[in-house]
Amino acid sequence: MTEKRIILEMGSGNDLYGCDYTKAACRAVQDALHHSSIVLFKSLGYDHRDMRVQVTIGVQDPDKVDIVRVCAELPRGRAEVTAVLGGLNVHDAEQDAIHVIATAAIEAFLPIEQGHWRLSDVAQRVVI
Repeated sequence: MTEKRIILEMGSGNDLYGCDYTKAACRAVQDALHHSSIVLFKSLGYDHRDMRVQVTIGVQDPDKVDIVRVCAELPRGRAEVTAVLGGLNVHDAEQDAIHVIATAAIEAFLPIEQGHWRLSDVAQRVVI
């Protein structure tokens, strides 16, 4: 069986005054999760434990992200979290503060048998 990506969601989050990269990353994950509803598990009988969830977090200081805490934000599947250089730090000179902005890309993969899914005849018709 080969794995197929079934979902890609993106989100952003921030920490305005604590310079907490993990908090910003968790907020980015929550933002992305609130953009999706995965009905295929109940509709098609898939077990969400079969889903691999790959999360990529972009921040200016990836080493400051607590991967375990970000992983705990994911309610379903087997999570893999990676922090990479990205996101944005905004310096507020007046407040002498760094505002951290994180981005998150969440990809979900399921093992799908070759030829298991196909477009129905109805979906392939073109209406003019």
